Amino acid sequence: MAAKRKRATVPSVPALILDNLGYLSFLGVLALLYIGNAHYAEYNVRRIQELESDIKEKRWLYMSLESENMYNGLRSEVVDQVRPAGLRLHRGKPKKIYAPPRAK
Repeated sequence: MAAKRKRATVPSVPALILDNLGYLSFLGVLALLYIGNAHYAEYNVRRIQELESDIKEKRWLYMSLESENMYNGLRSEVVDQVRPAGLRLHRGKPKKIYAPPRAK
């Protein structure tokens, strides 16, 4: 007598899902991590661009203040600024002030 061949049974879709539930949940977690990482990277890029524009603005402000300070520190500018207060440029030797030493 001939041996009966067993028929190959194709498992149903719900059975496949239930059998591989752990693997599918792992893939779902990986997908969530991938999406979250992409959003976080885009957030960091936007933040870096904002900080770079702030740095450019602060550098511009620093350079303008530095050049204004250098200009106002010129001897001719100082003389012009203190003239209304009655001060003038001294042309002679500076005078020394002597104080007697303190007694202990």
